[in-house]
Amino acid sequence: MSQTSLAAAEIDRLLQHLPKGIDLGLDRIGRLLAALGDPHRRLAPVIHVAGTNGKGSTVAFARAILEASGRGVHTHTSPHLVDWHERYRLAGTDGARSALVADALLAETVRRAAAANGDATVTVFELLTAVAFMLFSEHPADAVLLEVGLGGRFDATNVVERPAVTAVTSVSLDHQAYLGDRVELIAAEKAGIFKRGSPVVIGPQTEPAALEVLCDKAARTGAPVLVHGQDFHAISERGRLVYQDERGLLDLALPRLPGRHQIGNAATAIAAVRAAGFDPADAEIERGIAAAEWPGRLQRITSGPLVALAPDGAEIWLDGGHNPGAGVVVAEAMADMEERVPRPLILVAGMLTTKDPAGFFEAFAGMARHVFTVPIRSSDAGMTPEALADAALEAGLDAEPAPSVSAAIRRVASHWAGGAAPRFLICGSLYLAGDVLAESDLAPR
Repeated sequence: MSQTSLAAAEIDRLLQHLPKGIDLGLDRIGRLLAALGDPHRRLAPVIHVAGTNGKGSTVAFARAILEASGRGVHTHTSPHLVDWHERYRLAGTDGARSALVADALLAETVRRAAAANGDATVTVFELLTAVAFMLFSEHPADAVLLEVGLGGRFDATNVVERPAVTAVTSVSLDHQAYLGDRVELIAAEKAGIFKRGSPVVIGPQTEPAALEVLCDKAARTGAPVLVHGQDFHAISERGRLVYQDERGLLDLALPRLPGRHQIGNAATAIAAVRAAGFDPADAEIERGIAAAEWPGRLQRITSGPLVALAPDGAEIWLDGGHNPGAGVVVAEAMADMEERVPRPLILVAGMLTTKDPAGFFEAFAGMARHVFTVPIRSSDAGMTPEALADAALEAGLDAEPAPSVSAAIRRVASHWAGGAAPRFLICGSLYLAGDVLAESDLAPR
């Protein structure tokens, strides 16, 4: 059996019997946690992070900073890209970095949670969130990093009663069917994680209406608030990250994670870690910022079958961003790469039917040479390549469907006539990103 087969088998069994869809609410998770002895009340200090885009990267920065300071950190993120284990990282011992949960331990914990739930109604995400609380309460750590799954107010993670700090990254339109069709409504849902007396950190916001709602909700909750651009600042200057808050200036290495948006995510992580009561040294913050990794977010693919298919010297980049806000920041990153090293940009995109493809593609108008639209192998909710190509055409891009990512790259390679080798961006879905990582034998570890 494979390393991950025990836990995967348990979770697959659950998928046959539990509802797979989204049903936001706290009653079911509260009942289940009570049956388990309320493990969510026996955690190390919690840093709780919500947001439309950037929350996973912010969690990655916070984990790297805390680990660089010698602290043990548990981390819960979602969704996974390739394997369920990616959702759970357990703190190391004696200064060791955290690691993905062991297969046998995850399988056994899933079985215990399912047994405690019995025949009661619960969603898969709720049960797996309970698993996180069980794991984190039963293993020592100095901090817990908890990423919201969807929204905030009614997300299953929002049972933590007194987090050390709550943070909200960039808020924009996504999941409108569940969170509302205006950014103000979505911001209000994200702000549902704020708790009286727990500091709030608000990261960079491109929507003034979202910032206004977040600040108003923090004030109404009675939570002290730190706002990017007011209480803390970060810029890229002369190849360095310059961070400033009431404690003074930090002159830091730039993040390993590419894209100018990561400056703001790194700043949000620094502010959150400090607001939570941790006080890493300047050098520890720098080591963490420089070391943080977050798979599937502007990740360079440098090995595997796709690289072998591409024209000599081509670049292949992978990003799971799937909404208009993500399209903007990824397009900015591609523009920065183009300014440094010009190459024709080829998009290979797959998206779910619940997303706004035209809104995503608009950011690449005038930049992408061509778009190939592909199916998503791991989801039955993907748009057809033909429908997605129509959306790209609507956004002003030259587009055509292709049967797979490899077929799209092969088409480019067969017609490439020399000149600068292309820059491929595989984008539009975390499911597609996971498929590419699995095919390239680059599953997160």
